[in-house]
Amino acid sequence: MAYCQVVIDPYLPTHGDPSYHVEHYDLELDYRVGAGRLSGRAKITAVANTALTRFTLDLGVFRVNRVTVDGKPARFAHRAHKLAVQAKVPAGRQFTVEVRYVGNPEPIRTRHWGELGWDHLEDGVLVASQPVGAPSWFPCNDRPSDKAAYRISVTTGSPYRVVANGDLIDGRVSASTTTWVYLQLEPMATYLATIQIGRYEYFERADERVPMRAAYPMRLMEGYAHDFGRQTDMMIAFERMFGPYPFSAYTVVVTDDDLDIPIEAQGMSIFGANHVDGRRGYERLVAHELAHQWFGNSVSIVDWRQIWLNEGFAAYSEWLWSQASGGQSADALARATWSRVAKLPQDLVLADPGVDRMFDDLLYQRGALAVHALRLRLGDAAFFAMLREWTTQNRHGSVSIEDFTQHAQRHSPRPLGDLFTAWLYEARLPEFG
Repeated sequence: MAYCQVVIDPYLPTHGDPSYHVEHYDLELDYRVGAGRLSGRAKITAVANTALTRFTLDLGVFRVNRVTVDGKPARFAHRAHKLAVQAKVPAGRQFTVEVRYVGNPEPIRTRHWGELGWDHLEDGVLVASQPVGAPSWFPCNDRPSDKAAYRISVTTGSPYRVVANGDLIDGRVSASTTTWVYLQLEPMATYLATIQIGRYEYFERADERVPMRAAYPMRLMEGYAHDFGRQTDMMIAFERMFGPYPFSAYTVVVTDDDLDIPIEAQGMSIFGANHVDGRRGYERLVAHELAHQWFGNSVSIVDWRQIWLNEGFAAYSEWLWSQASGGQSADALARATWSRVAKLPQDLVLADPGVDRMFDDLLYQRGALAVHALRLRLGDAAFFAMLREWTTQNRHGSVSIEDFTQHAQRHSPRPLGDLFTAWLYEARLPEFG
């Protein structure tokens, strides 16, 4: 049996455990909104990359009641968001670990990005896990390259709707609660797993080739219909540029609370009530989050140093949509952005921005400029053919910047080394060639 290469994330070396690879998460969750209490059973099917005597799972502030490995009780210790389990597993062998846990979920507190993961809304729950918030609600191997399939079952009060990744495959109503069961078959990184709980109206356009789903408060229905009304056109444009949409459907959730920024999840994007203004004032962010389904969610990064591959292409997609929808051209937007960025300190290297600046606005803007520079060098026909081949060949996989530069070179008769060195590996902002 083939198994994964053992890799430690250079930016977040204490997160995740490279000694094994998860194939499937089966999560059974019971959540009481009023009490804020979560009871969970996580059944995790994994394969050992090396011979194991112990392994770890990332898990936040819960009481762990029981851990079994292949059905047998296992010794464990839980401290500092790490659940260490003792078990002997030969290299290449599949094993199953089951964790039963309970507690009041709290966000993961970080020095760089504040609180991440499980967040209590005024009347419901929002989960925003990028990059390390997933352990706030389930035990996991929290590293971006360890992608797995998921079954997520959530039981909560019947007035609430639960939205999670994948397709709703079952729903059971009891006297006061409803159980929602979702199946996400395409491999998914832990930080992209999510559940959203709220008093949402639900809408689905099932007649589209890609079903478009939405959950929002009733008061925002009219504003949503207008502000997100061009998503079907956006999907058609992005499929033409990037290749087929990589998942079974696309869901947008709009919370009843305001959010600083939209939230990325696999097959889903989450916006705040403030992003519905009735004027399509945030449509560039609608484009940005949709583009992440190709760049970041289907084609994922092997570690967080490669973040340009996610955010540079999503930011560039804002400009592509502007042009496709009759607004300013991508070239005009790129040149205006270059003029602004040129006035800022030249102190960020896209290929290695550092953990403090993974989500710096300069990375997004300079990252989009690098994509435009590559487009100018290749020409439109070669550039978009290269992108479509990239998303197809790496569908549901994990990649590095080096993988991308080698791929792009195969679509150019001229060497691209000078372009990539200047834009990706040096801090000084180059001019467009």
